[in-house]
Amino acid sequence: MSYNEIRLDKHEGIALLTLYRPERMNAFTADMMAEIIAALDECDADDSVRAVIFTGHGEKAYCAGADLGSGGDTFDYDKRADKQGQLPEGVSKSPVAEDGTINWSHPLVQDGGGRVSMRIFAAKKPVLGAINGAAVGIGATMTLPMDARLASETARYGFVFARRGIVPEAASSWFLPRLVGIANAVDLCYSGRLISAAEAHEKGLVQSVHAPGALIDAAIAKAREMTADSAPVSVALTRHMLWRMMGAPHPIHAHRWDSRVIFSRGRSPDAAEGVTSFLEKRPPNFTASVANDYPWFDEFEDTPPYS
Repeated sequence: MSYNEIRLDKHEGIALLTLYRPERMNAFTADMMAEIIAALDECDADDSVRAVIFTGHGEKAYCAGADLGSGGDTFDYDKRADKQGQLPEGVSKSPVAEDGTINWSHPLVQDGGGRVSMRIFAAKKPVLGAINGAAVGIGATMTLPMDARLASETARYGFVFARRGIVPEAASSWFLPRLVGIANAVDLCYSGRLISAAEAHEKGLVQSVHAPGALIDAAIAKAREMTADSAPVSVALTRHMLWRMMGAPHPIHAHRWDSRVIFSRGRSPDAAEGVTSFLEKRPPNFTASVANDYPWFDEFEDTPPYS
């Protein structure tokens, strides 16, 4: 498909997804949300793509957060024209009934940033962030489900929600403490202060810091390091297993899933190729397709319904 608020460029196994609203510091909109989700769908279905790298257009901003062009109504979604335009046909224009009760399952209630985070979480390809400038609000929280975040020396992070009278979104209350610890998470979210790339690195929010001109090359090198010699289906499975088991109440859940996946993958041509190529001291040629050969186990991977 064609995209207006992002750019998607594929080259030698890497998809570069660029947030592209140069006139608004790549600020997030409902249309950008839909395009990001569509682009990740496209990349998951394309076996030539081994990893996806997010970045922002220009040198000033990765994403300046939600577009504040609606002023005081920015976060009052049943007053927002762009949000109304995203509603399916036949759905009421507001989640609030005449008697004041709220339909919590209404599409306008579901956080758009969270829809992006859930789609990144579900991705079957490694997702990396090349944070080239200011990452504020949703610009910060959308990066949390990514497998690695590399930052430019000029990047800034800000979880500014309390300063805007709202709260962290995009499922960041789940992701952020797991990345930086609860003490750092509450500090960043209560204060809403901006932090430098160096402080983000010190807190574990980003893995490395680079000169602006070297950022994308570093992200591509990291993506290739993660994927070049590994079976694509194995990487996809490992990504889901590691992320989902972070919330498991007991290691027996991981043992059950591991056992099923090892049994399934052990019968695949990739397992035979992995061992044979090692014994023959040559690079492997893995042929299983992420799009077609991914073994799905409902009890572990089915997403609970949003309601």
